[in-house]
Amino acid sequence: MSRRTLTLLVAAVVAVGVIYLFSNRSGMVSGQTAAQAQNHADSDELVSGPYEVVKDWPKPLATLFPEEQGWTWGSTQAVYAQNPNRIFIGMRGELPIIVGGAPLNVEVPGIGVNGRSIWLTVPTPGLPARNASVGPTASPGEPHVKFVAQEGRDYRYQHLIFAVDGQGNLVDDWSRWDKTFKRPHKILISPYDPEKRVWVDDDGRCAIFVFSNDGKQLLQTIGTPNQCGDDATHFNRQTDIAWLPDGTFFVSDGYENTRVVKFDKNGKYITSWGKPSWDWRTRKDVPGLPTPPPPNYFHTVHGIQADPVTHRVYVSDRENHRIQVFDENGKFLDMWPLGEYAAIYHMLETADRNMWMSDGHGTFKIYKYNLDGKLLYSWGVMGPQPGMLWGVHEISTDQDGNLFTAEVFNGRAQKFRPK
Repeated sequence: MSRRTLTLLVAAVVAVGVIYLFSNRSGMVSGQTAAQAQNHADSDELVSGPYEVVKDWPKPLATLFPEEQGWTWGSTQAVYAQNPNRIFIGMRGELPIIVGGAPLNVEVPGIGVNGRSIWLTVPTPGLPARNASVGPTASPGEPHVKFVAQEGRDYRYQHLIFAVDGQGNLVDDWSRWDKTFKRPHKILISPYDPEKRVWVDDDGRCAIFVFSNDGKQLLQTIGTPNQCGDDATHFNRQTDIAWLPDGTFFVSDGYENTRVVKFDKNGKYITSWGKPSWDWRTRKDVPGLPTPPPPNYFHTVHGIQADPVTHRVYVSDRENHRIQVFDENGKFLDMWPLGEYAAIYHMLETADRNMWMSDGHGTFKIYKYNLDGKLLYSWGVMGPQPGMLWGVHEISTDQDGNLFTAEVFNGRAQKFRPK
């Protein structure tokens, strides 16, 4: 192992440790608040909330695809439950299975005070062995990372999208489209679409691909693939999609752009709104803005929902740690400050008109808010064990009330059923 590679490996482990410490701190605060609001008879209520995890769902990768012996899930970004027996999962390729072994004690030069070397144990006991999403040898597709992994040895970029049933068995394999995708970010189906077309948001290609439900046909492409921009026909790493009952849809755009884009039901551009509080070119905050930035300023527009009754549009302003609320034409209406650690990856308005949100790298929890911005409930703890959460990037529910999560850092999908 080269000194450079060793330093990168240890740096990644240190980063995981820092995340873990912050999650514990945040978890205690949220836990105290939730405990006050509950008759806390069940000691596991804050771990898995009103659910219990379904273990061994989905089946191991090599069970679904026998040729993948020795490989497991890569960074799992997408999950969408069309019904209890058709759940789409999307990931950024496969990673080698870690089977354990003796920890490695390594001396890392220059990380202590005054350039002091410090000995560390890799992997760190008690922490996940690997971040599947971020790092020079993680799943491919993460921009702004000095990626050194080699395809075939450190990862395989295949089986990016597939569907399983309620028992976790394979029901559909979309591998024929693997070369179409660079970074499948989220998978969605409009709840108002009788054809149940499947929308794959690929922020790596700056485009949205719309497929027939069986995956046999690519029906439409929105945006210009491999040409990122900031106008009526270009995105710059868009992140999510939300619909109104008449088919009008909104795109949160995104990691590099800082706007919401509105389209008609046919994909024709209508309008957009939003200004940057952070400049993706310089990787710095825009100078001269107050803290927090004013309404309509964004830093990482990462989630979006549209209420079918009021037509209000709810937007995750992720790195400004807040939700911004607009009318359907972009008029600012409300702001929900979420606390300095919050990082909302996905939003899901349920049939009872409450908003569920997943916090991917701040507190690692699942939150329930009403549509006026009042926190009603939270649950979840950070960790690699079944039922724990680390980097929940998308959440979905089926008609039986089951909850599904896709975790970018743990590299897995999970199924939770109501208790």
